[in-house]
Amino acid sequence: MPKINKIVSVVFFLMFLIACDNKKINQHSEFPFDTTLCQFSAGECYKKVADLTVGLMIDPVHTPSEKPLNLTLKFNQAITNISIRIEGRDMFMGVIPVTLSAIENNQAHGTLIFGSCSSGYMVWRVFVSFDYQGQRRTLIYDFLADNPQS
Repeated sequence: MPKINKIVSVVFFLMFLIACDNKKINQHSEFPFDTTLCQFSAGECYKKVADLTVGLMIDPVHTPSEKPLNLTLKFNQAITNISIRIEGRDMFMGVIPVTLSAIENNQAHGTLIFGSCSSGYMVWRVFVSFDYQGQRRTLIYDFLADNPQS
């Protein structure tokens, strides 16, 4: 019986290795291309609220999982009390807060890391909340992890 337990354990372990290999880029071709997602290879992703335009950029532009990412926000008017978090759009992956290291000259900079192996097609959602014109506002940006289009 112990030999069967070892075999079952090895098979179970191998299933996880297969699910988490680096073939994610090939898996993306099974899914239709979503034009609503930010494409950082084309530049900043812009959202508007009132007369404010906020651009989001993530570098590296292909947004690799489990690697440090640099996030930059650019806004055309002064905003205050900025907070950023990232969550899975279609799957709960926890809440990832983004700590901003600098906010100056209408730009905010921060770093983050998000996990992988959740699926072959993982869309993350960035929530950017801030105060503008005396109101709390939130903008939402969606992007694909491990994006082969970038």
